[in-house]
Amino acid sequence: MNEKTIKVYKDLMGANAEWAQKTRDLLKKKKVVMLNLIGSPGSGKTVLLERLAKDCSDSLSFSVLEGDVETTKDAERLQKLDILASQLLTGGACHLEAKLVHYALKDLPLDELDIVFVENVGNLVCPAEFDIGEEAKIAVLSVTEGEEKPSKYPLLFNEASAVVLTKTDLLPHLNYKIGVCMEAIKDVNGSIPVFQVDALNGNGVEQWHEWIKERVRAC
Repeated sequence: MNEKTIKVYKDLMGANAEWAQKTRDLLKKKKVVMLNLIGSPGSGKTVLLERLAKDCSDSLSFSVLEGDVETTKDAERLQKLDILASQLLTGGACHLEAKLVHYALKDLPLDELDIVFVENVGNLVCPAEFDIGEEAKIAVLSVTEGEEKPSKYPLLFNEASAVVLTKTDLLPHLNYKIGVCMEAIKDVNGSIPVFQVDALNGNGVEQWHEWIKERVRAC
């Protein structure tokens, strides 16, 4: 009787969940908050972090894990502001996975940090599906993307703990109805806070920064 080989395929999402839990255990031990910023390419995620560094460097100690398909350009931008930033390259994947994030975290001086931001790969779909061990997902949406995005991509807005609506300085030049966008968000997640900001010029960021600090104080 000839022996036959049986191929076994394990649950990849299950493996991801195990790494996410390891990350949560590590962050809890170190008393560090981790927030996962998710938004389209060009939605303003990096500018939000640059503004936070300019406004809150004296009150918050934070690091950034930059997720991209290729290049180290965003990490280089942040390092110019003396932000400790590491680049996580996916080599083509549309999201970061928990194992990669976990190993990058272990290389950070967590004992010296209050918070770690993960700037996920620019995408409204895939990153929302993967738990990386974060305390909260943050949906970053710019006014240049249209009011209907929360309705078209409901998973992210349902999973997120907050929405940051960026580039509000461009509103005078756009046919954009904030009320329509707010209703779309409310239809998906009626309790989620929404912060309307112009991070480039620093307008409207105070409440967003205070929300971050409250998460750190509660850790």
